Amino acid sequence: MPTTATWRLRTCSLELGHRTCICAVVNITPDSFSDGGAFQSTEAAVARCLQCLDEGADILDLGAESTRPGSHAGGPDALVTAQAEQSRLLPVLEALLKARPAAVVSVDTYKSETARAALAAGAEIVNDASGLAWNPDIARVCAETGAGLILSHTRGRPDEWLSQSQLESDALLSLVRDGLSHSLSTATQAGVNPESIVLDPGYGFGKRLDENYALLARQSKLLSLGRPLFAGLSRKSFLGQTLAPLHTGLPAPVDARENAGLAALTAAILNGASIVRVHSVRPAVEAARIADAIRAAR
Repeated sequence: MPTTATWRLRTCSLELGHRTCICAVVNITPDSFSDGGAFQSTEAAVARCLQCLDEGADILDLGAESTRPGSHAGGPDALVTAQAEQSRLLPVLEALLKARPAAVVSVDTYKSETARAALAAGAEIVNDASGLAWNPDIARVCAETGAGLILSHTRGRPDEWLSQSQLESDALLSLVRDGLSHSLSTATQAGVNPESIVLDPGYGFGKRLDENYALLARQSKLLSLGRPLFAGLSRKSFLGQTLAPLHTGLPAPVDARENAGLAALTAAILNGASIVRVHSVRPAVEAARIADAIRAAR
């Protein structure tokens, strides 16, 4: 069970551990695995953000570049430039904060230029899916601005994930724990306040199918790193694979993974997560309330 902690952000703080914090995903991309293209226009993205807040989201996580498996295939020329990422992101961020000035916004990026621009525009948190592996300068930006920082464990790059060898469960846990420890050390050495950091095991990010369950079952062991845990399991492909027998042997499509995602979310909370990242907010809020009640009864 996680202990209570104060997560210090750029201009505010969040109290963690009393109840699960809900972080809503809004992808401003044409190619994200679950909702790519649905919120490309500024108007559609802002409307979705406001809906998530009204349904109970505590944080909005805006992403303007997909990191789905295979997304970095083709090398550097295939990546979204910082300029293109910002052209998608900043109009949404600015319009959102004009409509809801108190909204707590996280920006899902590994580019320091985008992180700096988003924080200047009012974002509170940087969500680095690479755990500083792809751009360590993110840490310096967060240190200088006092921003919150989510550090994920990622094994390799997205174009490598589908071909990586399977790991035994203990080896996987050690890999994730050591990787997160290294990311945490890199961030604090760059001047980031440890109280500004939360850690994400990185489900689906370089973990093959059932490896994710082995990691989820042992997730509470990562609390030994001394920081709150953030878990993103919503709509992940390993859930769809597990549901294949219920879908004529084929992986369940993205829109048929919601109930499975709620089951995984509940397990994550009971195994120590203080924050969960979700696509559908209201069902997640309800599931988290039940998980929190179970956790409190312990």
